[in-house]
Order: sequence, then C-alpha cells, then structure tokens
Amino acid sequence: MHQTNRQNEAKSSIFRTLWPIMTLKPSRTASMDLIHLFSDCIRSASFRTQEYLLFKDPENKFNPSPSTLSEIFLMTFIQRSALLNLTDIFNTTTMTTEQRILLGADWVWAVLDHPSRNPKIQIAVQICHLPERTEQMLEELSLDLYAEVMRMAGMDVVEKTQAERMVDFCSSIGRDCFALFLFFGRQKDEGNIYGLLSNNLQAAVGKCVRIDQLFIDHFFKGAKCFVTPAGMLQALVGKEGIDPLTMLVKFT
Repeated sequence: MHQTNRQNEAKSSIFRTLWPIMTLKPSRTASMDLIHLFSDCIRSASFRTQEYLLFKDPENKFNPSPSTLSEIFLMTFIQRSALLNLTDIFNTTTMTTEQRILLGADWVWAVLDHPSRNPKIQIAVQICHLPERTEQMLEELSLDLYAEVMRMAGMDVVEKTQAERMVDFCSSIGRDCFALFLFFGRQKDEGNIYGLLSNNLQAAVGKCVRIDQLFIDHFFKGAKCFVTPAGMLQALVGKEGIDPLTMLVKFT
C-alpha cells in the first residue's frame, strides 16, 4: 500500500499560518481520555458563552460586559471539568488582576504529568473582544494601571500591549507554553468563538512588529481551514521536538 506524502512548506511571512496535518500515533488511553474530556468541557463553555454573545436586548439597555463573558466561559469550563474529574490531568489557573496585567493572560491551562502533577504543556489564554466591547475595558487595561502594578512589583515599566506581555510570558517558559488568543466574536461573525494558538509569536517581536489584536486578527484573513479544540489539544499532546506550531481553532 502506498501512502501519500504530505508536504508542509514554511513561509517567511509572519502573517502566514500553516500547521502540519498530524496523524495521531497510537498513544495511551489516558491521552485519548484527556482529549475527549477537554473537548466536552470546551463545548459546554463555548456554547454557553455563545448564548450571551448572541443575546440582543429589545430595549438595548443590557449588554453583557467583556468581564462577564470571560467569567461565564471560565466558570462553565471549571464546573464541567470538575464534574468529569478532569482536574487530575488538566489544570486551570485563574490569574489575579495583578497577574493579568503583568502577564497578559486571563488564565493558564496545563496538561499535567502523572504522577508528579507537574505541567507538561501550558496554554496561556487571553480573551479578545470586539472593538465595541473592548471600549468598556480601557480603564481596566490602561497603561497607567499597568505602570502602577509594575512599580509595585519593583519592575521597570516597559510599554507593551497586553498581547505582547503574554507572548513574553510564554516565551520565558519555553516552547511547551502556547499563547491562545480567544476571540469572542469577530467582525461580521459576532456570535462565534475563534482562537489563534502559537508558540512562535516571539519571532514577530524580533522583527520589531507590534503584537496587538489587529496583528493577531490578520492571521484569520482569508482563512478557510480551522481545527477543532480536540484537534488542537491532540496536536499539542502528540507534538514531538521544539518546532514552532501555529494553528487556527474554531470553538463554536
């Protein structure tokens, strides 16, 4: 039997997102269980959040805030993962306000090693909202507040975007830490949830590119191929070596 060779061409443009089509090798039952349970929890959290993304108040007086939407997703995920006993192999660490400002992440997921429970793979998550919703967060994410927290931490104030702070955080941990930018709606598609996952965005910093929501959104331009959340985790668990990995994920 002849197998078709799959060719993956590396493109120099940082706006080009390619990832290898991965064939899952025979693995332990634990890995398969992890992927299945994670997918179940993500499905619950995503569709619960989507109900609020699609909500329209007839009187236009009530709109869920960005922080409310983030909390709905995270609380639903945590509740479901506890119900399915996922916490023994997959951990969720919620950031404090100060950590969120310093590190750029809303929370961090970790695939745990057994039996040590040390993290093998980490996913730092930052929620990206539509511009009209983001306006409600300007005070919370202001540079003045960032500078104040940096001074309290005894650190030099360096002007960076929230996205750049998370990319730096992931880079400081290593290639096994991935940045996941989770979009709660996109222009002309306000009711769906998308994600960009990568461990290679630090390369853009080296090219003096400003990493912000506009930059990240460019990865989606013209994109027609997305992986599922299960496919995302499968790629991470089955990944070998330290090669860069970037992929687009559709959660709903």
